[in-house]
Amino acid sequence: MELRDYIRILHKNWMLIVACVLVGVAVAAAYSMMTSSKYQTTTQLYVSVQGGDAAGTTVDLVQGTSFARQAVTSYVDVVDTAIVLDRVIEELGLNTSASQLASHVSADTPINTVLINVTVTDTDPKTAAKIANKIGEVFADVVVNKLEKPAGDAPSLVRIATIQPAAVPAAPVSPNVRMNIVLGLLIGLVGGVGIAVLRSILDTRIHSQHDIEQVTDKPLLGGIALDPDAKKRPLVVHADPRNPRAESFRSLRTNLQFVNVEGGPRSFVVTSSIPGEGKSTTTANLAISLAETGAKVVLIDGDLRLPKISEYMGIEGAVGLTDVLIGRAEIGDVLQKWGRRKLYVLPSGQVPPNPSELLGSAAMARLLKTLTETFDYVLIDAPPLLLVTDAAVVSKLTGGAIMVAASGRTKRQELANAVRTLEGIGSKLVGVIVTMLPTRGPDSYAYGQYSYGTTTDPERLLDEEERQSPSRRRLGRAAT
Repeated sequence: MELRDYIRILHKNWMLIVACVLVGVAVAAAYSMMTSSKYQTTTQLYVSVQGGDAAGTTVDLVQGTSFARQAVTSYVDVVDTAIVLDRVIEELGLNTSASQLASHVSADTPINTVLINVTVTDTDPKTAAKIANKIGEVFADVVVNKLEKPAGDAPSLVRIATIQPAAVPAAPVSPNVRMNIVLGLLIGLVGGVGIAVLRSILDTRIHSQHDIEQVTDKPLLGGIALDPDAKKRPLVVHADPRNPRAESFRSLRTNLQFVNVEGGPRSFVVTSSIPGEGKSTTTANLAISLAETGAKVVLIDGDLRLPKISEYMGIEGAVGLTDVLIGRAEIGDVLQKWGRRKLYVLPSGQVPPNPSELLGSAAMARLLKTLTETFDYVLIDAPPLLLVTDAAVVSKLTGGAIMVAASGRTKRQELANAVRTLEGIGSKLVGVIVTMLPTRGPDSYAYGQYSYGTTTDPERLLDEEERQSPSRRRLGRAAT
């Protein structure tokens, strides 16, 4: 994954990331509110060893200090033992045990010093200070009068004095609300980004041009935005010419006019990998937009299993392609002119028992040859490639296949299998059209987002094109 992929993931999942951050902050705030406040205070003790001979005061002082530095590390471990804490509990009348109290007591000594810091944590600040001072007092008595007491009546050489008594703390040390919230924010942010990246890695659906490029090197002919009302008005180019979605079909038309610059028949099979990707509506709108340029276009409903073109175009489809292929009707008798342009529709006719055989027959090849010689563009709406072989069979008889992939629906593996099917039989894949693109976000497509010159009356342009001379139209097609 490249940097732009991560930026796209963050852009696409920003709401999820924000939600995770808010959850992290909320959990941290709730934890801080539910956690009891704890206060901490420290008493500092000084350990010294004095010599017993006044004549050797300097030597004894050096030796005593050295001994104290060595002994203080052991004294630290004595602070939270039962010999000290049992007396503290008894003298203060605490309702706890030595082991429980030890979990709230800690002791340490700075390096190369004879100091001992005794720290006590408690939910009550006064109790914390009282326990810390009492521990210092009892600890000094235990070490001096028990642990370091010489035999007989000789006094102990070890002295422990409190040089900094524990004070009552003014503010709790925990919970640290600010630190908890910052930590919750960071955990939520990392978790949100991690979920977003994992979600993107596990999502194998087609979303953008980058996903298409990972499957095939064929060009992206265009992108069609998602229209919730597509079923109500499938022919958006005809029903709402000024709609930005209609403009995206015109952009698709322009790209298609340049994909076959080296020549060859301008007959194309429009198919998809799976059903429900919008291939039929795409084919119909593309045919209408091509006819708007003055080109002579024939639209063939080659889906002999589940025909849709006649329904979308609002024509009678009982007699059509099937009848021509079995010799029951002539092509001129079943072609139906649609609209004011030079657009003709060949419906599918009756559903035959052998669609693949009919579409791959010599009769189909002769029909396409005749239509290609007569019309500027021949568009064939064919069934999905991964379900039946109809589209693959017809693609061998045309100038190439156009693949339709639905954003957020088609999986990359499905598209790859469909492309592999065409390549396996030697068919030419002209390009890919992405449908159902979101209108917002990183997966939206640039075409069709804005319309230019929408004040122009399409009916006026239609009348002007109808008045064009045939020679001028032929010249325009030759230039294309």
